[in-house]
Amino acid sequence: MSHLLVASYIDAIALKRSAEWAKNAKFKLVDAFTPFPVEGMADLLDSTSTRLRVYMFLGGMAVAAAAYGLEGWSAVFNYPINSGGRALNSWPAFMLFPFAVGIFGAAFAGLVALLLQTGLPRLHHPLFDINGFERATQDRFMLALEAPADLPGRMNVINRLREAGAENVWELET
Repeated sequence: MSHLLVASYIDAIALKRSAEWAKNAKFKLVDAFTPFPVEGMADLLDSTSTRLRVYMFLGGMAVAAAAYGLEGWSAVFNYPINSGGRALNSWPAFMLFPFAVGIFGAAFAGLVALLLQTGLPRLHHPLFDINGFERATQDRFMLALEAPADLPGRMNVINRLREAGAENVWELET
């Protein structure tokens, strides 16, 4: 089980100052909850692109290859019909179905990968237990970071966040 520290701020400047301190102190920033985009926060949070495109490509290609193989196997080995002297394995005639099914496979693989990466469907998150968390979409700024494992380290971080302007600091188990 990991521990999160969630700090609430009145303004974006204090939030950004705390995030910069936490990043320089080598703490892992989990997320920032703000009513509007704060310039530079995405860089501080180390937001990277997901591998969702790779999973979609691999899923689509696997389903398309399986569909093409099934079509080719059934036309050549299972039920061969010589129609007008044409080849049994005529790939141009077989491309429509694998293409259409490959698109479906990519979409399905993307949906499954998205759900796995985001941890959905998660019906409840401990962040929602914080009194006033809904104000992060209105007039508060909140910063979530991973807490140190030891109690003195956690207390040190909590004190530092309060010195940087945090109104409240909550400790959560996720």
